[in-house]
Amino acid sequence: MSALSSDRPAFSVTGWTKLSGTLSGWSAWPLRLIVGYGFIVHGWAKLSRGPESFAAFLHAVNVPLPLFFAWATTATELIGGLCVLCGAFVAAASLPLSVVLLTALFTVHLPYGFFSVKLAGISPDGVKFGPVGYEHILLYLAGLISLAISGTGPFSLDSWRTRRAGRDSQEDGDVGRKGQSYEDSPR
Repeated sequence: MSALSSDRPAFSVTGWTKLSGTLSGWSAWPLRLIVGYGFIVHGWAKLSRGPESFAAFLHAVNVPLPLFFAWATTATELIGGLCVLCGAFVAAASLPLSVVLLTALFTVHLPYGFFSVKLAGISPDGVKFGPVGYEHILLYLAGLISLAISGTGPFSLDSWRTRRAGRDSQEDGDVGRKGQSYEDSPR
């Protein structure tokens, strides 16, 4: 038998299961980064052009109170995107962000079909693309739902708050067992 051969297979299901279990908590991290960044960029684009410009678009698609909803959408995308990016209050932030996405789905993207990229033609000036469908809206919704259900992972503000609350409650329990009051305990 040669020194390079082994009785172990090159791919071990047990090894993969152990590795994937170890890394599964980190799966939310890239999802948070892209979903949060995407919302921030869209909100920043609306803010930099002026919410009045977005309000004109909302008025054209018959959204009531277009200036109010232009500002509300811009703020929701910026603040909600930052929450998702940092992993802070993601479940709560997912609700208004989902409303923004569903509104965009039904008022703009639905008539253009599923695909986000549609080749409209090729000319000497380059490639021309058609209107954007709702594919990307569904991807953002799936990302938000996934983060809200399975959590934001270990490298997030939500995780930090949970760990801190656990330590604080454990310290409170330790103080109570010793017969000291919280104020009497050393810090």
